[in-house]
Amino acid sequence: MGRGVTPDGPRVLLVDDEQAILDGLAPFLERSGLVVTTATDGLQALAAHAGAPADILVCDVLMPRLDGRALVRRLRGAGDWTPVVLLTQVGASYERSAALEEGADDYLNKPFDPQELLARVRAVLRRAVPGQPSLAAADVLVCEDLRVERGARRVLLAGAPVPLTPKASLLLDYLMTHPGELHTRERLLQALWGFEQPVATRAVDHRVAEIRRVLGDDAAAPRFVETVQQHGYRFCGTVRRGAAA
Repeated sequence: MGRGVTPDGPRVLLVDDEQAILDGLAPFLERSGLVVTTATDGLQALAAHAGAPADILVCDVLMPRLDGRALVRRLRGAGDWTPVVLLTQVGASYERSAALEEGADDYLNKPFDPQELLARVRAVLRRAVPGQPSLAAADVLVCEDLRVERGARRVLLAGAPVPLTPKASLLLDYLMTHPGELHTRERLLQALWGFEQPVATRAVDHRVAEIRRVLGDDAAAPRFVETVQQHGYRFCGTVRRGAAA
């Protein structure tokens, strides 16, 4: 059902099998200037998107008939690079990693603040280039002499492999696929660790320190990870897709 109130606003296809979620989120997004269409599962979403292409899809992961991750695979398999933000109650880090590797552009753990979802949607739309895969779908990310081979889970600096713990590697990957975007420590914890307790935010600082140490990045004059005082971190380098080795 079309819910648009601002014909010129970005078109969002909101997909969730919980009617309460649709009833609560759709009006909020509309009041924020988005044009919202809803669907209750992946198959219905594919049909709706084929009939009236959306600018971005916001999808629950766990749904009947066709779940959110399968929906992403169907879209990407058909060469459709419309941005997708997944909503999940699954806290395991491998689920989040798999969602990104399969082509999702971002995700939020349920429950979430609607304002946070709106911020993620706007950030993804700003990064998106119509018709082209996002950095989240790239096999290789490159910034100057830094190269991240995502499939092999290998990081190289000036051609030499560098050791990173799995969590630091995941954090670097996330920051590079969202270049220029400010991330609070709480957001990074929620996205990559699945934690929501502010007491754990030092975990992010420790992993950023590891990344800087391994890459020789100077916090006072960063090439890669910039500290935004009292807010969080952003990847400040220019990231591009790299060629496979």
